[in-house]
Parts: sequence; C-alpha cells; structure tokens
Amino acid sequence: MIWLYRLLFPPVMVLAAPYYLLRMRRRGGYRSNFSQRFGATPALPAKRPGVKRVWLQAVSVGEMLAIAPLLEGLRADPAVEVYLTTTTSTGYALACERYAALTAGIAYFPIDGWPFSRRAWSRIAPDLVILTEGERWPEHIHQAATRGIPVLAVNARLSDRSFNRMRRFRGLVGALLGGVTRVLAGSALDAERFRSLGFPAERIITTGNIKLDVTIPAISEAEKSALRQELGLGDAPVLLGSSTWPDEEAAMLKVYQALRSEGQAVRLLLVPRHAERRAEIETLLKGAGVSYHFRSRGAASAPVEVAVGDTTGELRRLTQLAQVVFVGKSLPPHHEGQTPVEAAVLGKPVVFGPALSNFRAIARELRETGAARSVANAGELAAVVKELWTDAAARARMAAAAQAWHLANQGAVARTLAVIRAELAG
Repeated sequence: MIWLYRLLFPPVMVLAAPYYLLRMRRRGGYRSNFSQRFGATPALPAKRPGVKRVWLQAVSVGEMLAIAPLLEGLRADPAVEVYLTTTTSTGYALACERYAALTAGIAYFPIDGWPFSRRAWSRIAPDLVILTEGERWPEHIHQAATRGIPVLAVNARLSDRSFNRMRRFRGLVGALLGGVTRVLAGSALDAERFRSLGFPAERIITTGNIKLDVTIPAISEAEKSALRQELGLGDAPVLLGSSTWPDEEAAMLKVYQALRSEGQAVRLLLVPRHAERRAEIETLLKGAGVSYHFRSRGAASAPVEVAVGDTTGELRRLTQLAQVVFVGKSLPPHHEGQTPVEAAVLGKPVVFGPALSNFRAIARELRETGAARSVANAGELAAVVKELWTDAAARARMAAAAQAWHLANQGAVARTLAVIRAELAG
C-alpha cells in the first residue's frame, strides 16, 4: 500500500503547494533552513556507543510546550539523546529557544515524500521514533518499519474529523499506519477510537494527556503590573480571548462593549491563534472606534481599551492577567477548539463554544466538574460572560474546580516515560 501513497504523493504535493507556500509566506519565518524540509538535516554528531538516539516530532507551539517534561526526563539518562523536529516556524523558534541544551539537534520535519524522508532517515539514523498527538506520516512510519525501528505515538488523539475520515478508509489505515509499534492514547475515548480502527488492543495503552501534567510558573504581582502597563491595560479587570480565530475577535469585542455599556470595569485582551492576522484584526478595531495596542509594537505609550497579544510563546503569561477566559476556534463555524488546558491549570474560569472536537474528553470533564461553561453561539457567549463578570463567587468556584481537575489528572508524563524507557531497553 505504501506504493500507492508514493504514487499519489507527488501530484497531491504539486496541487497543494500554492496554498501551503502562501500560508508560509503570510506567517513568515519559513525561509531559514527551508532545505531541511527536503531532508537536508543539519549535521549531527556521530552516534556514541551505548547511546540510543530518539527522533521526536512535535508539530507546533502547543506540542512543543507539552513535551518539555519528556525532554527533561530523557535528558537525565546519559544513554539517550534526542533529535527534535517540528513543522511550523513558531514551533522551531520555541524549540531553539528552550530546548537546545536538552537535544542533540533541532530541525524542521521533512516533507513526507519518499526521497525526502529517506534522505533524512539516512542522516539521522534513530533508534526510536516518537510522534506526538495527531502526527501520523505514512512514509516516515514506513521508513521506520523497513529498518526495524519502533515507533511510539504519544499523547495520541483522534479528533472527530480525523476519526471519521480514517473510519471511511479503514482498510488503508492499517496498511499505511500499521508500523506504529505502540499507541499511547491521551484518553480512554482516544484508545477506543484507535481500537475501532483496527489497531491491536495489546498495542494501545491509555497513558493520559501529558498536557495535564504541565506546571506553569506563576508570575509575581509586580510582573503582572509591569505586563499590564506594557500592554496598555491599566488596572481594570481583563477579559481574555485566547487563541481566537476569524469572527471570534468580533464576538469578543461585542461582549466587551456590552460590559462597558453597563458600566463594568473591563479591558479586552485578544491573543489570536495566528499573529499574521494582525492587519485583519486592526481593521476590526479601527471600525469599532476603540483604542488598541499590539504587543509586537513594543510597550504601549498610554492605556487602551483593547490589547492584542500578537507575539509567540506568551499566552501562558498573558492568561495570568485574566478574570475570565474564552477559548478560541470554538464558536460556529469553528468547532475543533484550541486547548483549554493552560487556562484551567491557572485556575481561570473558562468559556468555550459548543464543540471542541480536538479536546472532546477534556472539554466534557471541565464542564462536568464545573470548571468551564459552554455556549452555543456569540449571543450566549455575551450572556455567560456577563453572568460570570458580575458574580465573583461563581468565578471562584470555577477556579477551584479547574485546579482540582488538574490535580486529579496528573501522572501522564511518568507513565509515558516508563513506556519510552521500556522500548529503549528492549
């Protein structure tokens, strides 16, 4: 079946190239090290006797942040070294900033075509491959299988969309992805979905979601005050739109204006999922007649009504300024959802749209424990935020529920590391 994939890959790549090249140009940062995407990996030190090399792929910023404890755990073993790859320019920048001392090398993941993957494999020569979350690359997995190299899918998940697509082509799934040695599912729901697709039950382990083991350093009150001034937020309570997508900034702006019209003290902080949308967001803010400041333009010179956090890797710090957090990519027509984990870990009352298909189990648990509220549309969003904004006791209950949920769901990193170490020892 891999030959069918190899046959179809070139024409699909040609057809998709204009879209991806345009998106890369808009987001920026892709020109540097572009050849790595074609298998021209950076020079690595020669493999040392007795040291196993792990090739770990984490697609973007969220996955990069989540794997920190895995990298630290593996780095503690002198008989293991990690070669880390990523797909996005933001993920690459974050990896270089935070993980240079924990890895033997950092690069972009090669395009999953036969010549590019084979070239990278011949240079890297790993002893174990780890794919995170939704990463499933048939050629990459096949290269591992032909060399007898085990492949672990850690924190593995299947969104509604991915599951439905794979279920329609179930026969191809086994042929193309059968080389995955073990699936370390992020939840019981994900484990059941993998089993229903034909993955052998003995190769599936429910280790839990490593993102729930995250520890987010708290910033001091002095740091919060300085950050507020830099953003132009002043001392008013902050409403946060976290990882927002198109139309969600407009919905948040309406919520903010409704609160202001009722005399509520509030400032709006928007953190778009894609910073390259800043021109679109600025047009919206200008049209609304509100004062605003973009984080990427340096420190604000005066207080503003709306601050835009259009920088990379700061969401965890910015979230600590908020009284209520709306999690983006969740209002119709969006439904996949961005992660609500960080906001919950920080004990923030969380609000999101009707269907976080990428985080279905987590969203359900947050709702059931009282840590989050879901809304059907922008109108309900305004009503729920208004309710929470005027009820400090309700916010406190949600915050306590979020922190209790986080405490009850820890341990995934230790379970995941135990499986990785067992695979390396075998």
